[in-house]
Amino acid sequence: MARRRGRGPAARRRRKAILWGGALLLVTLVVSWSAIWPYLVGAAVLGGLAAGAWWLVRTDRLLRGGDRHWRRQDAIQVGRRTLADIDKMSGTEFEDLVAALCRRDGCTDVRRVGGSGDNGADVTGRLPDGRTMIVQCKRYATTSTIASREVRDLLGAKAHFGAGLAVFVTTTRFSRPSESFALQNGILAIHRDHLGLWNNGATLQSLITVNGSGQGGQRHRARWKTTYGTPPGSAPRRRGA
Repeated sequence: MARRRGRGPAARRRRKAILWGGALLLVTLVVSWSAIWPYLVGAAVLGGLAAGAWWLVRTDRLLRGGDRHWRRQDAIQVGRRTLADIDKMSGTEFEDLVAALCRRDGCTDVRRVGGSGDNGADVTGRLPDGRTMIVQCKRYATTSTIASREVRDLLGAKAHFGAGLAVFVTTTRFSRPSESFALQNGILAIHRDHLGLWNNGATLQSLITVNGSGQGGQRHRARWKTTYGTPPGSAPRRRGA
């Protein structure tokens, strides 16, 4: 009990000191408010700006971290896919694959929009250089050939969307007229061979530089016939998107 009584007066004295100090501070603030309020407001504004900047930086780091993780996962999956795997995909799965490859290569705002009423674009996005792009995806059997009218339809979609680049991606090859039409109108035509390169790590930007190459001549068509059984240009049998 004696110990408690010993602490009582000291505690009361501390409380009194705190009360008197608080009262003195309050009086000081009231008396000098007109002089110090701009500084207090400024400090509050600076504190709010600092908190906002911290939140923006933190959010940016989280988004970038999530994006890097997404791209790493896409890169891992690329190493596990083959053209044979792609041939087994549905049309929607093929569109998702193409969208994932675009994201992997640094394209932004990538969306799969394929389906009824897509106005000729299965995937839309923005290239790393800032240009907008639309992509048409055709997962056809290797016995099929992309006809000129399909590439012309993509050119119309490019005008409709006001895109900077139109890309036609297929699991087969282009007819000679359709390939010529694509080159003459600035359409990136990604045939099966280039799709294999893209799937295995080549960038979309690198495919732009070799557009119009890779389908070869008579020898290449002979090898195609040996590999897939039917030469391109025969009556097409199509499947998928």
